[in-house]
Amino acid sequence: MFSPRLWLHRRRYPERHAQLEILLRNQALSREELLRKQRTDFAAIVAFAAANVPYYAECLSLHPDSIPLLEKDAVRERLDDLLSRDADRRRVKLGHTGGSTGKPLAFWYDQAKHELMRAGMMRGFMMSGWQPGQKVLNFWGARQDIAAGGVFGANWSDLIAAEKTIAATEYSAAKLHAWARCIQRYRPVLLYGYASAMSELARFVIADRMAMPRSLIGVYSTAEVLTDAQRELMQQAFGCKVFNQYGCREVPNIAWECRHGNMHVFADLVYLESLRDDGEDRLIVTSLTNRLMPFIRYNLGDSGRLLDGECACGSPFPLLEMGMCRQNDWILGRAGQRIHPGVFIHLLDGQTSIRQYQWVQRDPAHLTLNLVAAEKLGSDALAALTDKVRHLMGGNVALEVNHVAEIPRTSSGKHRFVIGMP
Repeated sequence: MFSPRLWLHRRRYPERHAQLEILLRNQALSREELLRKQRTDFAAIVAFAAANVPYYAECLSLHPDSIPLLEKDAVRERLDDLLSRDADRRRVKLGHTGGSTGKPLAFWYDQAKHELMRAGMMRGFMMSGWQPGQKVLNFWGARQDIAAGGVFGANWSDLIAAEKTIAATEYSAAKLHAWARCIQRYRPVLLYGYASAMSELARFVIADRMAMPRSLIGVYSTAEVLTDAQRELMQQAFGCKVFNQYGCREVPNIAWECRHGNMHVFADLVYLESLRDDGEDRLIVTSLTNRLMPFIRYNLGDSGRLLDGECACGSPFPLLEMGMCRQNDWILGRAGQRIHPGVFIHLLDGQTSIRQYQWVQRDPAHLTLNLVAAEKLGSDALAALTDKVRHLMGGNVALEVNHVAEIPRTSSGKHRFVIGMP
């Protein structure tokens, strides 16, 4: 059936739809064909990086028989050396990660990477039964993504894309009610957002007995751990399946869940390894498509393991079982609102001397920031940060900054970058 909206969207984003067509052809390959393509693409990206990227030219010459892991510290410290020599610096942009490991991270990207990322998201959504042109309602917290021009920025093209975004940086009873009413009025086919925000909305919907539209066929959880309890809560509230999605800003679209409940690794976009280390299965990823700033054998800081076998959905993509990933707390504002931890991450954007950080809240009027940094924050930077915190939390908040040599980890060895009130 002809859709004027989809036709306009194709005209507006021709590269995105061209990439989607390629991705859909790839998923029609057999498992053997797909893995053969993956091996070829992996060898090609390694050869390209060795010849064109200063960091890898140095690294691979020192280790000709193996490819060392790319750690986040190396990305932070060697950012310029990870950019391809032939990159057009007038066109590249600097993005920032969510920083869920507590280590701020910047990376280079361009419009081509952005369009491929959005095409990959479209293919992922299609695993739920969604079709391009059907409505999606995003619940998102990263300010740079929801600003005009961001990944989910509000502008006229959103009307063409049948896409709307709610800034889910904080919630209160009034906001949860407004979000639920938006779903009722907008009648989306899919919801997409943070597990924590979506589960709180689900709890509110159930408590207030708010009927959700029959148009919903799926809820996609991303960016955080999705627990069984959260999944059950969302399925009860929204009356549809809940799907998990895994990726990161540096290497998006790593794995998506299908209607049979299995996570599928997008093997035409990434090469994913699971390495056993100190009793844990560490996930190591290589982007097969990013030649602007290659991420080769990148240590994600998450855990999971690859599974044998095939899925009844018929997809050729390998299976993944997620382990425990990053778990974040919400912060309590002065008016009782809950503020998403991702907001606090980006308060430190641009502070390149910071090696690690941790926000800790013990009461609504006091916030502590522990920093491991090469140099202390200057008075101007500290004053600006304090103003941002007070504006964000809605009142007079005392900000205590501690410069420390080390930030203790949890008993399981994880680093918590935001610790909310008990």
